[in-house]
Amino acid sequence: MKFSSLFIACCFAAVTLAGSTGCMFPLNTQLGPSIHFPWPMPVSPYFQDKFEDDYWNQERYNKVPILGPVTSGSAPVALDPPSPDEVMRALEKADSVEGGVPLLFERQRNNVRMVIEPIADYVDPPRVYPLIGPAQLHHAHYKCTIYYSETTRVGWPVPYSTTDEDSRQVIYIDHNHLHMVGTCDPNTTPDHVH
Repeated sequence: MKFSSLFIACCFAAVTLAGSTGCMFPLNTQLGPSIHFPWPMPVSPYFQDKFEDDYWNQERYNKVPILGPVTSGSAPVALDPPSPDEVMRALEKADSVEGGVPLLFERQRNNVRMVIEPIADYVDPPRVYPLIGPAQLHHAHYKCTIYYSETTRVGWPVPYSTTDEDSRQVIYIDHNHLHMVGTCDPNTTPDHVH
């Protein structure tokens, strides 16, 4: 008698647990293939780092700001020059191997120095941009020269290390943004319309 009540309690607990985890296969109404596994799947830290980098770049560097109109009497001045973070991210993107593959190929940059110089700063004539309206595109081009010492370690098939004390790379970064044309406040009317 005790064995049968224990067996019934275990069956009831198994059915309750299976129903609470979504593992009831007859109740699954999803169409198409499914990637649901009953055990945790390991995910490489590469993908987490890639998603975080993509978000950081989108949030900080891939948006084009819309500023107020260009005032008469002075030349328009570009926004801030590229930050060291932006320059290093552009360098890593150009190399396509961020840090390398542990124990196979690793790259380190030490004693990094940067020279960031503007090479062009000009404003296009006004035009109408979809979803924005009349605006002027302000171009700012920068030449970023990066000096560093680079250590490369290769682990397979023959392990060796090399150090280049005088490495140099040049990266060109464009900072473009828009300036509104006309009045900034839609409630105000120009002087010639009354």
